[in-house]
Amino acid sequence: MNSVLIVKLSAIGDVVHALPAAYAIKETYPAAHIMWVVEPPAYDIVRMCPLVDEVLVFPKKELRTWGGFRRGFPVFRRILQARRYDAALDLQGLFKSAAIAFFVRADKKIGTGFMREGAWLVSRPVRGAHIGGHIVDQNLDVARALGCAVREIRFPLQIPADAVRSAVEKRAAVSGGDRPYAVLIVGASRANKIWRAAHFARLAGLLRTAGITPLLVGGGAADERRAAEIAALSEEAPPSLVGRTTFPELAALLRGACVVVGGDTGPTHLADAVGAPTFMLMGSWPPARNGLYRQRENVIEIDRPCRHCMKRVCPLGLDCLDVITPEQVMARAMPLISGDA
Repeated sequence: MNSVLIVKLSAIGDVVHALPAAYAIKETYPAAHIMWVVEPPAYDIVRMCPLVDEVLVFPKKELRTWGGFRRGFPVFRRILQARRYDAALDLQGLFKSAAIAFFVRADKKIGTGFMREGAWLVSRPVRGAHIGGHIVDQNLDVARALGCAVREIRFPLQIPADAVRSAVEKRAAVSGGDRPYAVLIVGASRANKIWRAAHFARLAGLLRTAGITPLLVGGGAADERRAAEIAALSEEAPPSLVGRTTFPELAALLRGACVVVGGDTGPTHLADAVGAPTFMLMGSWPPARNGLYRQRENVIEIDRPCRHCMKRVCPLGLDCLDVITPEQVMARAMPLISGDA
C-alpha cells in the first residue's frame, strides 16, 4: 500500500473521530503517502496530524455558484487527480464526499457502513464488526478492510509549539495568574446539544469556590452571545476566549486544563483526543455511537425516557440537557480535579 486518500470533510468532531484511521494506515503501511480532503473549518485539525502527508482543501462555499465552480473545480480536480491511489476511503458517506471520490483515480474505493445520498454507488460500504458501535471503531473497520492490523488506537495530534505559546499568552491576558483552570465549551451546532447559560454560570461559580478559574471557549457570533449571557448571569464574569483562538491554540488550552466540560460538539471531542480530563453532556444521541471515545465513563447523560432520540430538534419542545445540574457535573468532576479518581 503506497498511497491512500481519505475523504473526511467535516464536522470538527467527525474529523477528530477519523484520525485513528490515519494512524492505523501508517502503523501497517509506514511508507504510505496519505492525502486528506477536508473542508476549510477542519483544516487545522488535519494539519496537526503528522501522519498526513498532504491536505487538500475542498472549497465548498466557492463552488456553490456557477462562476465559482467554473473557476475552482478544475483546479481542485487537477490536484486530486495528480496522483493515483491504491485506495480511497470515503469516511463521510454523503453526496458531497461521493462526488469527490468519483473523480479520484484509485484502485479501490471503500467507505463506512452507513453511507447515504447515493454514496454507496461510488464507494463500497464496509459493514465490519463494529457497524453498530462507536464512529471511531466504524472508521477503523474501513482501515481493517485495507489490511490494517489496528494494534493500537491513537489520536495522532501534534500541537505546534507556537500555538502552545500563544495559548498561554492569551489565557494569561484574560485570567492572569497560574491557578488551575477549567475549560467550559459554551456552544454546539444544535440547540439540543447546548447546556443553558444559567447552568454554565452556576458551574463557573462552583469552580471558583474550589479554587479553579473557569475559562469560556467557543467560536462564532452565537457562542459570543452565549458567553455574554453567561457573564451576565454570573456573580463574577468568567474570563472568555470565545472567538479568539485557532484550533491549535484551543487544543493547547484544552490539554492544559484540569477539567473540560461541554456538550456533544467538536471541541469536546478534541479535548478527549488530546487527553484532557473531559466531561461530555449528552441527551439526544447515544454515547456508545457518538460520545467520548477515550473517556467513555465521563459522559453525563440526561435522565429522560426520550433520550437517544437522535432528533436534530426536540419534537417535545424540551430543553434537552436542562435536567443535568451544575452540582451533578461538579460532583463528577471533583475527583478528577483533586486527583482522587
